Amino acid sequence: MLRSLFVALTVSTVFAGLPTSEETKRMMDHLSDAEHFKNEHHNKQFDHDAFLGEDQAKTFDQLPPEESKRRLGIIVDKIDADKDGYINPVELKDWIRYTQRRYIDEDVERHWKQHNPNNEDTITWEDYKKNVYGFMDDMDHKDLKTHDSEAFTFAALMKRDRRRWHFADADQNDALNRTEFAAFLHPEDHGEMRNVVVLETLEDIDKDNDGKISLEEYIGDMYKPEDGEDGEEPDWVKQERDQFTGYRDTDKNGYMDENEVRDWIAPPEFDHAEAEARHLIFEADSDADEKLTKAEVLDKYDLFVGSQATDFGEALARHDEF
Repeated sequence: MLRSLFVALTVSTVFAGLPTSEETKRMMDHLSDAEHFKNEHHNKQFDHDAFLGEDQAKTFDQLPPEESKRRLGIIVDKIDADKDGYINPVELKDWIRYTQRRYIDEDVERHWKQHNPNNEDTITWEDYKKNVYGFMDDMDHKDLKTHDSEAFTFAALMKRDRRRWHFADADQNDALNRTEFAAFLHPEDHGEMRNVVVLETLEDIDKDNDGKISLEEYIGDMYKPEDGEDGEEPDWVKQERDQFTGYRDTDKNGYMDENEVRDWIAPPEFDHAEAEARHLIFEADSDADEKLTKAEVLDKYDLFVGSQATDFGEALARHDEF
């Protein structure tokens, strides 16, 4: 099932652009927490929300369809690097990688300036902690032991950030330069951060804190019946159960351990940009020639404005590109 190819990343919080424990799930790609396939139907909002978030998505949603198509046509011309009138899989993959890189670079630059207004060479942990978690000094420290308190939640987030900071701090001087800070903000984009991504994913889904993921925890992370919903699970949920028992749980002990989680969220040799490019071509290639004309793209403009090909709609809202 295609849904299993797409993993989730949420990239903003009220603090520093870092995911909270509930928001960080399957972080080895820049896609969405929304279900890519729901009740066996493609959910285009998956792509739209993943990169923009709901607030940013509204910017694009306000564009009339005619203007959306006009701007999308300009983007199609840019993607067609060899100017032969077609978008081939390599061109689309390269464009998706470009939009991914642009998003990350802009996000890092924004947060670097936020936490380092004097543009020093590094940001120390103590400065970062004071900037992000300094408000905790006014909290009642007795609440740190109360699991349902704000203080406990923020303490857990700070502990999580501290660990990620340590992983990103290549020279172990407890201060991050810009490259290290980029790894801290976007560990999914840095191979040396793979272990912390795996740990965070495991912690997010492991609700009983036993250090492993059960089948029910795995399913519960991606599917929760709506209030009042009764009856059989959707077929895609049944397929995910089969994925867990048949492929995820390689030692067949009923759980996914850390190594099995790593194989799941960061499989070697898997290219997310290529997977997304193939997905878009599959959806829009009406004549099945494995490449796209401008007409085919525009015919499916609602799909493309919610995809990585247009920076999940962001490119269509960038007035400086048109």
